[in-house]
Amino acid sequence: MLSLTDLTLLLLCAAIAAWFWRGHGIRERALELVKRHCAKLDIELLDGNVALRRLALLRDARGNRRLARLYDFEFTVTGEQRLSGSISMFGQQLGRIELDAHPFQAPAAFDDKVIQLDDWRRNHPKADEQRRID
Repeated sequence: MLSLTDLTLLLLCAAIAAWFWRGHGIRERALELVKRHCAKLDIELLDGNVALRRLALLRDARGNRRLARLYDFEFTVTGEQRLSGSISMFGQQLGRIELDAHPFQAPAAFDDKVIQLDDWRRNHPKADEQRRID
């Protein structure tokens, strides 16, 4: 026959197992979101995983303090260096994704809209002189 202590320990073990099982699902969701974010920015996720760094109380979008899981990952832009990133998850909901400063290529559609200041000054000398007088 089960005593009250045995039943309490059994329920405690079941609760801990359920918490770890749910954490694994949240980790998989975080990995999916990071892969999508990296694909959108045209950067490469390295090692194809996220690693739990810690649990923390963070403010969500509404300003309420909630328990968040913080995961770290690594990515590369050039293939030469590993850069770090992190993602915070409030349950299954995304908190934020942060990336280290990294170089990026401007999309080709914007290349023709960039104006070089020296070229503009050569083509508009009077406008440049007028601006200096004012």
